[in-house]
Amino acid sequence: MQLHEWAQQPEAFRDEEWEQNFLNALVQGQVEIVSDEPMSGPDGWPYMLVKTSAEAEEPSRNLLHWLSENGVGLVINSHKEMPDYVFTYGMIWNFRHNGHFLSSKDALPDKTGEIVFKQGQQVHAGDANEAYLPKYARDILKQFFKQQNVDSPKILVMSSDGKNYDLVISLDAIGNPPKEEHQGILEAISWFLPLGYSLILASEEGLPPFFDL
Repeated sequence: MQLHEWAQQPEAFRDEEWEQNFLNALVQGQVEIVSDEPMSGPDGWPYMLVKTSAEAEEPSRNLLHWLSENGVGLVINSHKEMPDYVFTYGMIWNFRHNGHFLSSKDALPDKTGEIVFKQGQQVHAGDANEAYLPKYARDILKQFFKQQNVDSPKILVMSSDGKNYDLVISLDAIGNPPKEEHQGILEAISWFLPLGYSLILASEEGLPPFFDL
């Protein structure tokens, strides 16, 4: 089945298998671009709007690459009461970098956690490498902070087991906002990251040196 045919499937049939087939068909197929410019979604983020049809001619892979370079999400069939699919920017670059939009559902972390160390616990810490945060995505995230008047955001990647990593954003570098604003800040930053990334806001005090984003 082609992409437009998967998009016609009734809601009752849209399980995980449908989702995987839909995403595979998207990558291999074509879409019809609704507007040449990204549009602001209900969440305030920029999205390119596309439709599925038998006559669609724009190769999805070309569009996905452009989105990854420009910090834009994707909405498929926004003219419907409920769009068929919404992709955050983090999902877009995750596909370009790792070959898939979604992370394992049982590995999704709590993006609002705090750093807690056990006495004597060894912790790995350093800058985000290209495999974890590619330069094009890093630049887009840096642009977001600049739009929020944060000129020098700082980050640290930490792990206690060498397998699971936390992306720590320096509270000091973003002006030490009050705690009641932390949740909103985390949710905003998470739009730019793959779904499986653990994201934490923390003071630099007592932690290893942070790095410029």
